[in-house]
This record gives sequence, structure tokens and C-alpha cells, in this order.
Amino acid sequence: MNVELRHLRALAAIGDEGTITGAAAVLHVSQPALSRTLEQLESRLGIQLVERTTRRLALTEAGRTLCERAHLILNQLDDALAQAAAGPRPLRVGFASAALGDRTVPLLRSWREEHPGTPVRVHRHDDPDVALRRGEIDAAVLRSAPAPGRGLAAQPLYRERRLAAVPEGDPLARRTAVRLHDLADRRVVICSTAATTAGLWPDGQRPQTFEVANVDEWLTAIATEEAVGVTAEGTAHSHPHPGVRYLPVSDAPPVTVHLVWPRTPTHPATHAFVDHVRRTTGAAEQPPRPPTPATPGEYRVLPDGR
Repeated sequence: MNVELRHLRALAAIGDEGTITGAAAVLHVSQPALSRTLEQLESRLGIQLVERTTRRLALTEAGRTLCERAHLILNQLDDALAQAAAGPRPLRVGFASAALGDRTVPLLRSWREEHPGTPVRVHRHDDPDVALRRGEIDAAVLRSAPAPGRGLAAQPLYRERRLAAVPEGDPLARRTAVRLHDLADRRVVICSTAATTAGLWPDGQRPQTFEVANVDEWLTAIATEEAVGVTAEGTAHSHPHPGVRYLPVSDAPPVTVHLVWPRTPTHPATHAFVDHVRRTTGAAEQPPRPPTPATPGEYRVLPDGR
């Protein structure tokens, strides 16, 4: 088909930027030149990759699939060239809002002691699932299992309680725990990058919800008394906030934390890292923990961040 790297770079940039103008600027080429490159790619493949109208530009289903693969190919090429010049790069682990909670630092320290020649870098991504499929990261911590058919392997690690996040001055903040019906008459803010609240309430009892783009906006909406939130236990450790109080939701099911990686690894140390995480979290030796009832203990965020 005589497809060249410039064709893949063009499609990847168009998919990322959403416009020919933005993609041309990123690639430092003219808009007409980029349009010709895209037309060449479509002609050589015999399929439409981009839908164009006077008002919008969108990738077709085939375009989205090829764009994702193009990112993977280009990232693998960059890795190969960088490794040839400077040696192996660090292993990259992504997460959306919380990595492994209070397990994160001990796990990374023990990895460094056992594998001093292979550093691990932790990266926050709005969508770690997409970053994995594009080859931007080598493994990810997710609080939902990846959809089948995407070339990803998953290891359930452990379960976390669900917590309510309420404003410090809210009457609920004086409790030691809440139930789902205590939140049903409130506005509930959902973080689009780490939503774990879908389907918690039965039909007819669901609260009013709205969505924000990231965990920082989620915390701000709660701290300013615009809404309350529901999250996994790891968020309380990773994102303490002076205006937000975390407390258990006693009747909500727990969240399973997964480690996810490509079935065709993008880093030679991937399987060693997976084994290390299994061993460190106990996932290989014991099944996931069953739901645990709420206790009188609570998560309270203090001004000094403890």
C-alpha cells in the first residue's frame, strides 16, 4: 500500500488536534500540504478516514482505529531510536486520579531496590486506557476492567471501599459514615477521568449529576459546596484537600483496582513489574478482599495534609 511514516504522523496529528489547521501547525507544514497527505493515505488504503463538513472534522471508525495504531507505531519507533542512542528508557506507569493509594511509595521503593537499572516513572493521564493502546505508557492502574478486544491484559489487585467526599461545612461531614440514600437528594459531581459512581443508585432514586474534566475540578466543586462526590479509597490518600472530608459509604460496593498492560508489552521489564506488583499487593497469594463494613473510623483532611 506504500504507506509512509508521514502519512501516519498526519493522521495522528489530525486525530489529536481535531482540525487540519491545528494539525498543520503541530507538524509545521501548510494546511494544503497536510490535506494532500491525508488524501494520499485515504487513496492508498481505499477507505475514508476523516469525515469533513464545513463546520466540523471527525475521524471515521476506521480512522479512529488507525489513528490509535499510528500513535503506537510512532511511539515504538521513537522508543527504538532513543534506546539505540541512549539505552533503555524508564518503564512508564499511568493512572487517572490515584495510583495505588498508600501502597504506591513502598511498591516503587522496593522495585528500585530490586531493579536499580530499570527506573519507573509514574504519569497522570486523563485516559490511561487510550494512553496504553497508543504506547504512551507501559502499564496503568485502573479502577475498572478494560473492555475486551482491545489487546490489553488485566490483573485484579485488591478492593477499595467507596468514600463520600463532602464539603467540610456540610452537615454530613459530622458523621462517621453515610449511606447512598443520604446523597440521593444532593448534586453529585462525577470526574470523567475516574468515574466509579455509575449505577450505584437504583432507577428512580438517582441523584442529579454533572461531569467535570479532572480530579482537580472535582475537588473544587466539592470544596465550594457545589456538589458532593463518591470515589474510591485511593483518592483520599492521593488527593487530600482542606475543604473536603472523606467518609465511608457503608452500603456501596467496593471498587476493584486493576493493573493493566498491553498483551504485546511495550517495555522489556513489563512482566517483571507485573510480577512485582502482584507480589507486593498480595494479589498472587490471596483472592480480592470481600466488601468490608464501615467502621467508626473516617477520613478527615487536616490543614497540614495528614
